[in-house]
Amino acid sequence: MQAPPEEPPPAKKFSFPSALTVLAVVTVAIWLLAFLVPAGQYDRNDSGAPVAGTYHRVEGTQSFTDRLNDLFLSPVNGLYGLQDPKTGQVGPTFSGDLYGSAGVFLFVLAIGAFITVVFATGALDRGIARLAHRLRNRGALLIAAVMVVFSILGTVEGFAEETLGFYGLLVPMMLALGYDRMVAVGASILGAGVGVMCSTVNPFATGVASSAADISLGDGIGLRFLMWIVLTTVTVLYVIRYARRVQKDPSKSICGFLPGDREQKATGDEEVEPELTGLHKTVLVLLVLVFAFMIFSVVPWSSALTGKADATPYAWELDWSFAQLAALFICAAVLIGLVARMGEAKLSSTIIQGAADFISPALVIMLARGVTVIMNNSKITDTVLHSIEGVVKGTSSGIFAIIVFLVNLPLAFLIPSTSGHATLTMPILAPLADFAGVSRALMVTAWQSASGWMNLWVPTTAVTIGGVALAKVGYDKYLRFVWPLLGILFVLICGFLALGAAM
Repeated sequence: MQAPPEEPPPAKKFSFPSALTVLAVVTVAIWLLAFLVPAGQYDRNDSGAPVAGTYHRVEGTQSFTDRLNDLFLSPVNGLYGLQDPKTGQVGPTFSGDLYGSAGVFLFVLAIGAFITVVFATGALDRGIARLAHRLRNRGALLIAAVMVVFSILGTVEGFAEETLGFYGLLVPMMLALGYDRMVAVGASILGAGVGVMCSTVNPFATGVASSAADISLGDGIGLRFLMWIVLTTVTVLYVIRYARRVQKDPSKSICGFLPGDREQKATGDEEVEPELTGLHKTVLVLLVLVFAFMIFSVVPWSSALTGKADATPYAWELDWSFAQLAALFICAAVLIGLVARMGEAKLSSTIIQGAADFISPALVIMLARGVTVIMNNSKITDTVLHSIEGVVKGTSSGIFAIIVFLVNLPLAFLIPSTSGHATLTMPILAPLADFAGVSRALMVTAWQSASGWMNLWVPTTAVTIGGVALAKVGYDKYLRFVWPLLGILFVLICGFLALGAAM
């Protein structure tokens, strides 16, 4: 008997490389480019910022062996490279200020440990589930409440991937209210996404970018907070408007209904309300207090309240940076573990697991910083700045801020990691802000707006692709649903950037 012909193997689908892979390729590309770009530098003022119009060529002093050594040590230099005050070179054996990202690296691991300990208590997901259940008969209020909570978590701690765990709750609840699955997708992706896009103190976006721009995490928080209020309101109203339209006329649904979806309306109210224990309430209070204290510790209150950038700090201002914040979240993780009576073994393993879960963004920050070390040691950073300094000349500060937003849109697609994108681009964007006469904090806002706007829809993010898959909604249908909102947010962001430049 003749054997059946073998079926050809299925064609492999293209998958976008990870941020680590992208940055590894970028590292090699920049290293090769440094052989072609001439070395040069600006004169610096007392604060270390480049002075416009003072660029001049300098002679490169690195041999091929030196350059090869920089490539080999780039991850190490990106973590704890020290900058020699005389030569400006960065290396692990020099004496001088820390140039690497060790402080931010540890901060990311610390907040990862803290968040994981909080989730291990079950308080956060149980609290959100209880909120959703109590509002299950008030559709618009339920959508608004869930989206605002997700947005708050997004703006303070980068809450995004965590939304994937709530689809099992939100999808049947939205169907029971007469909505479609797209409402659950919009509430999850857009609720958390708009919070991240308008990050106020989100350590993985605003924190990393502020560190790379050499400014405080609290600088520019006023504008970002105003953006968060307005853009979150617009996004919530957009989802509610669609939900009401579908509820009134199911034929208006963009994604349609799967078999059994319409029948869930009769049984959606029979679920038992999730219980919120005393422990859960205590943990939620501690969570709010920790993030509130973080905001208090990083905001430059004297400048914020007087409107003067050089105002003398108040005696009670903490002016904390990443070292103190890392210690804060490590202590907070231990405190919550003790309150939850986890025990030494479970608490230790949970903290270790949390740090391990966040090692990827930490490594991305390290690799991206290593790229800037290569540019610094080959003395091409100022040459790159000089090549685009002409764009700044004659351009109003508002237009310049919008240009920065536009330039970062394709970069956000190529480097989907917010941490890596910030570490890679902010060392160049921040001095450009000095040339344009705008604050570095506005550059951080323009950058994070571009990154957040792209992450609302690009297929390279797990939040978007994973969300539509869990809700069983086609990605193409999600794009149809979200594109009008993207246009509205685009215009609003440009308006806020222009306003920030004028302030």
